[in-house]
Amino acid sequence: ILCNKMYSSKSLFTFLFFPFLLLSISAHSYTHRARAPCKEMVFFFHDIVYNGENYKNATSAIIGAPEWGNRTIMSSPNNFGDMIVFDDPITLDNNLHSPPIGRAQGMYFYDQKDTFSSWLGFSFVFNNTDYKGSLNFAGHDPLMNKTRDISVIGGTGDFFMTRGIATLSTDAFEGSVYFRLRVHVKLYECWKLL
Repeated sequence: ILCNKMYSSKSLFTFLFFPFLLLSISAHSYTHRARAPCKEMVFFFHDIVYNGENYKNATSAIIGAPEWGNRTIMSSPNNFGDMIVFDDPITLDNNLHSPPIGRAQGMYFYDQKDTFSSWLGFSFVFNNTDYKGSLNFAGHDPLMNKTRDISVIGGTGDFFMTRGIATLSTDAFEGSVYFRLRVHVKLYECWKLL
């Protein structure tokens, strides 16, 4: 009889406690707590598209285009189907002639027929006294928006396994040959190497 009473009290406790546990776990899983970035930085990168005449200054080139596309001057109206690779200088200010602190290396392609939009995948490769290593980015870039967010998906060196958001804004452009992006990086996962 004593064993049955202990068993029934344990069952009652489990019966009452288990739903509370499930509610607290599910409430915790879906609650988003805002937090401040562990590191913020602003960089500029400068993209000079090869147009058939600017070989010495170009930092990017169209490597793929639809059959009807022009491979040296971006096709209009929305460049749909064009793929560009780049190796652009990164600066701390918006002056193209400032000393570069690294290179933005990667690619983008224009991914929508009806809207001026691209998808980016690139790395900031740093090699200076302030930063060593790389930051990796990927995401959709709706170019007509004043600001756009893409994901910081990792890094190496000083940015080992970082995660966060990069807010892009077009700082300047000259036709389809030159544009400058302002990149406001907000890291939310920062690791310190020992």
